[in-house]
Amino acid sequence: MTQLDHTGAGAATPALPNSAPAAPNAGGAREVIPWDLPGTQLRTKVGRARRGFYAPRLQGAPTTTRQAEILNTAIIGAPTGTRGIVTGRDVLSRTSIAHDPVTGYNGTPRTVSSPNVVIMGDVGSGKSSLTKTAYVLRPLLLAKRRAVVFDKKDENGEGEYAGVVRRFGAEPIRFTVDGGGTQLNLLDPLITRGSGIQGQMRLLGVVARLAREDQPLNEWEEEALRAALTRTMAQHDDDGTVPVLADVLPNLSRVADLADYQGLSPSAVDALHQAGLSVRFTLNSLLQDYAGLLDGETSRSVDLTGKLTSFDISQLPDDGPAVPAVMAIGHMWLLGRLRDDRGWATNCIYEEGWHIAAGPSAALARANQKLSRGLALSNVFVFHKGSDIPPGSPGMAMIQEAQTVHVYRQSRPDDARWCQQTLSFAPETAEQIEKLPDGHRFDKIGSRAETLVKHIRSPWEIAVTDTDSAFRAASR
Repeated sequence: MTQLDHTGAGAATPALPNSAPAAPNAGGAREVIPWDLPGTQLRTKVGRARRGFYAPRLQGAPTTTRQAEILNTAIIGAPTGTRGIVTGRDVLSRTSIAHDPVTGYNGTPRTVSSPNVVIMGDVGSGKSSLTKTAYVLRPLLLAKRRAVVFDKKDENGEGEYAGVVRRFGAEPIRFTVDGGGTQLNLLDPLITRGSGIQGQMRLLGVVARLAREDQPLNEWEEEALRAALTRTMAQHDDDGTVPVLADVLPNLSRVADLADYQGLSPSAVDALHQAGLSVRFTLNSLLQDYAGLLDGETSRSVDLTGKLTSFDISQLPDDGPAVPAVMAIGHMWLLGRLRDDRGWATNCIYEEGWHIAAGPSAALARANQKLSRGLALSNVFVFHKGSDIPPGSPGMAMIQEAQTVHVYRQSRPDDARWCQQTLSFAPETAEQIEKLPDGHRFDKIGSRAETLVKHIRSPWEIAVTDTDSAFRAASR
């Protein structure tokens, strides 16, 4: 509290908390609040100052402006800059959090060394709302930005992104196992164009491994598959047609006939022949189980003609190789497609990301990380919990290499500790992660310390990201 001489002449000087205020005089003068005055007043009444009316009773401790900044919470700076996309509000400073992996990777200096993103949290904690707003809807407002989604969650017989895709004037690319959906060709020319014959071979090996419930091919089977693939591609180069998986099967039975193996011993030739038959039986069984999905040329509807593309895999069975196979094939196809359409930055969202990060597909995705960066592709992996990923696997390496991490509530203590330890959070955050309210998360961007963030959505975004029925009602 401060006081002035009742005549109005005098300077305002802060009094200590225990200082007694000046009583009004008989003329009705009252206390003057210093921040209501136009400026500092001069001290002209030395006697009153000596009696403590506008002089401190004790001399204050010396300080600096930097030390005193903590006394004013209004000047606490935002944890992030203003570049990128607003993704929420910092709980401590109540300032906006702005980040975008593409912007951060292209910045000078870079705030992230990898454009890949990991989003993790319990069901209903808010991770889907963040994914849809910060990595789909908001980036699409920017020039030369688009999003591709592998949409796994079923809502009323189709993927949860179906309504949003239609809002952008497109239709979701729907995959089924009953023959009425879209087809993906494992030998699509775009795959070879994007990653070469080596990438094509890796993809076939992954699909065969998925069909065997994660049992890898041995060295004889890999050699047989490589020989059959090379022979198939050469045959179709000659006649100008597009090969499909069914074209590889006959050549798997004739691997030992190739001139390259004429010098082998009879036992080696027989072993190679048996290996080819083994792979043929595996792929033949796959085609029979998923007829209409993998047994023809890629459907014409599979393209990147709009800003938002949805691979609707919500109707594929959770068990079996269908979901991870479509994710792996779609990933390889996308790399080839982006090579022909440069100049755009693309967010590729893998809902239920453990399908590609927890199995043989992880090695394929990680092998293409350098190629993804060169094509301005940011892979966004959405998980329920990190313990789904085997320790030491390529999927675990992808998570640890991601420079943008969002962690929502993990109600199980083991899962919360996994996040804290694996993602290098401060030790005390493990208990906090267990108790995060819905819509709150910890962000870890590049080398920065983790930040507690509340996700903020507009009324329109709430309608869009909750249910398809709400989206349709909001668009009327």
